[in-house]
Amino acid sequence: MPPSVGDRLGPYEILALIGKGGMGEVYRARDPRLNRDVAVKVSAAQFSERFEREAKAIAALNHPHICQVYDVGPNYLVMEFIEGDPLKGPLPLEKALEYARQIASALDAAHKKNITHRDLKPANILVTASGVKLLDFGLAKMATAPVPDGVTQTMPLTEAGAIMGTAAYMSPEQAKGEEVDARSDIFSFGVVLYEMLSGRRAFSRNSSIETMSAILRDEPVPLDAPANVSAIVTRCLRKSPTHRFETIGEVRAALEQAATKPAEKQPSIAVLPFVNMSADKENEYFSDGLAEEILNLLAKIPGLKVIARTSSFAFRGKEQDITKIAEALRVQNILEGSVRKAGSRIRITAQLIHAADGTHLWSERYDRDMTDVFAIQDEIGQAISEALQVRLAPRATVVNIEAWQLCLKGEFHRLRFTPESLAKAKEYFEQALAIDPNYAHAYNRLALYYYMLGLLGIKPIGDMAPLAKAAAAKALTIDPTNSESDSALAVMAAAFDYDWKAAENHLRKATAAGASARTHYLYAVYYLLPLGRVPEAMERSQLALESDPLSMLLHFGMAWCMYCARRYPESIECAQRSFEIDPNYYMNWLTMGLAQLGARKREEAIASIQRVTELAPWWSAGWGYLAAACYLANDRERSQQLARKLADSHNHTLGAASYYAAAGEKDAMFEALDGAFQQRDVFLVYIQSLPFFDPYRADPRFQSLLAKMNLV
Repeated sequence: MPPSVGDRLGPYEILALIGKGGMGEVYRARDPRLNRDVAVKVSAAQFSERFEREAKAIAALNHPHICQVYDVGPNYLVMEFIEGDPLKGPLPLEKALEYARQIASALDAAHKKNITHRDLKPANILVTASGVKLLDFGLAKMATAPVPDGVTQTMPLTEAGAIMGTAAYMSPEQAKGEEVDARSDIFSFGVVLYEMLSGRRAFSRNSSIETMSAILRDEPVPLDAPANVSAIVTRCLRKSPTHRFETIGEVRAALEQAATKPAEKQPSIAVLPFVNMSADKENEYFSDGLAEEILNLLAKIPGLKVIARTSSFAFRGKEQDITKIAEALRVQNILEGSVRKAGSRIRITAQLIHAADGTHLWSERYDRDMTDVFAIQDEIGQAISEALQVRLAPRATVVNIEAWQLCLKGEFHRLRFTPESLAKAKEYFEQALAIDPNYAHAYNRLALYYYMLGLLGIKPIGDMAPLAKAAAAKALTIDPTNSESDSALAVMAAAFDYDWKAAENHLRKATAAGASARTHYLYAVYYLLPLGRVPEAMERSQLALESDPLSMLLHFGMAWCMYCARRYPESIECAQRSFEIDPNYYMNWLTMGLAQLGARKREEAIASIQRVTELAPWWSAGWGYLAAACYLANDRERSQQLARKLADSHNHTLGAASYYAAAGEKDAMFEALDGAFQQRDVFLVYIQSLPFFDPYRADPRFQSLLAKMNLV
């Protein structure tokens, strides 16, 4: 029987249970002889061999960052009692490096005694007032004889519980059940350091098996950290032990060098919308387009963080301090400018400002003919690259000036997201292609136009998807390196064809060409989330927000991921934060309303989803979600009125299916799901993760739907 409070184990009086694990329980106890508290680890019988191993391993070590052993009993181990909390990220860079050096020092001491820890993870590292303490050597292995270069010979782990319990932090060789040495601890150390710096796991999947598969196959999402620190983590996480650091001592030396060398912060910039100084206010499309062209040019520079258009342009027309804008966007530098256009002449002024002190790093004025506009863009890009000491990528093939201007006008109207503005956008894109039939960018814009009509419910997505695919495919034929084309085709492959392999291939190509905020978003919501890989989707969404922190679309992506993960309070909080940027973004009202339903805040949910129907009256799915909310809030009369409105619309959507699911009308629900499948409702791709359908997953009809969508 396990001890109870007040019991004695030898001379030690049990005070409280601290925690439980696979090897037994840990108690806080009192040693009356020395008048001090201790930690007593009581062994479970089936782990007695490992318990003995832990006692011998800790006894062989004497290090300020390793928990000390005081005594051993028949079935218990007495160690120092440590006041502290388990290690948790993200941490400030300086603090993360400090703790990392301490952990490396502790591991170095163990490795020099020919001890491999084999279970390094944040839960086994306590943060105290004086630094970190490394715990739990229960899986440690001591070599029978010293081996050169600090390498230890070990037996493979055969216990399934031990492997499964620490899957997220295991080395590839440990996951495969192969022999491991000290370099296995180096891999685990890299995983821990990654988590300290980012606040997320390097390899996080829905199950232990999937996690171990990711460790064997995948690379983690790149860190947002100084290059020298990222290089250390990357080398620790090499799949092959021979490609890692040879010893943890080398890791510690590299960390010392990284800590003493001033952190080379990644240069960063936001391009604000250029002010239209022309007499004709219609020329705003040109000033916007010029700023975006420069932004896109800078975004191709390796090592330069460039904030996406959505966030940069959020400050249009606002008289704000440059320092505050930089703080909001988390950048060091701001590019601002103005444009005056008259006939074929343009005057462009631009200045690069270091936000911390307001100093001008560079400024210039250009009085040129319109035919020189691309040369001006190149000159501005070159000047900025020299000021920030980064290398400018070569410009792609220059296009026809008139077609370029028409495309700028089209994009200006497309981003208004109304049926009228979208129709205008299409006219301009088609005019651009009439002038230059090989203008890949215009085909990409046209693909986005078609998809937007379907996404907003203005036209049936089933009618729009083939047109969008054809336009994107044409663009890719013209320019095989165009990441926008691959992104568009990935969305079509996922949302229309349910071809997940094709979606992944296109997204990988788009990411290889440059992982923009939009690419990360598409990877998260059109590939990872539909496949049920929710933790990965949240990681990608977070990366997207780092490059575009004011984008409502990206806030929706993160809030939606959290909703699908059943993390309702966090989803609500994320949506609420987005309303500080734009209180009229209906998709975030929907996400918040559904999360409120999940959190049983039903009256609040009705108010939130009612807002969706007010902001987007053309989107019939909103009425279905509102009907579901009313039904769950016991407002059956209103829910039935809304249901009749849905039936009259003859528009099968996931919103309608959600109402029938909430009402328990199973047959009607499957009919609506089948209609949503036939009509290719974009939201159907999330069917695996949506809470409404949890009670129906075992139904053969549900499994049949998943099979038709290639999700099983």
